[in-house]
Amino acid sequence: MLINHDTRCALDAVVGLLNTAGSDPLAEGLTDVEALRRFVAEHDISGAHDLGDRDVAEVRAVRDRFAKVFAAGDARSAAGLLNELVAEAGTTPRLTDHDGYDWHIHYFAPGASLAQHLAADCGMALAFLVVAGEQERLRRCEAPDCGRAFVDLSRNRSRRYCSSRTCGNRLHVAAYRARRREADVSTG
Repeated sequence: MLINHDTRCALDAVVGLLNTAGSDPLAEGLTDVEALRRFVAEHDISGAHDLGDRDVAEVRAVRDRFAKVFAAGDARSAAGLLNELVAEAGTTPRLTDHDGYDWHIHYFAPGASLAQHLAADCGMALAFLVVAGEQERLRRCEAPDCGRAFVDLSRNRSRRYCSSRTCGNRLHVAAYRARRREADVSTG
């Protein structure tokens, strides 16, 4: 699957945004304006200035809506959720070149809030996956204690874990140790 640079950046941002949500309220990653600023810097999101508490609340609300897209059982459901999200963001596609980047498309209107910016650009990136028949690439980690979001960009859509180095390796080691214990019990 061919994904252009801008779409890939938006997919990375939506995954990063989803993964700021903790499995419990104590693990919340967007606790305040400073956490939101770190998220913006980490994902190189342009035009995000003068952030305040209202932005934190709005971005968390958009994050919750993206979580529903990832949980959608089929393309029709995902499309409906994305259509609402992108329309409410006031999507205004425009060509731009800034900050050393060549021509690309921004889907958010000039002067949009950070939440509108994320809803428009990330929503369109997810929409491209739905249009391409690739909605099943929107996944959650299968590790029992994880559940982090990721986009499976593997050729054969076989990725199961958010990270093969952490969750994948941890589960493989646990399975190996269980097999070893079982072998020791049966020979001992």
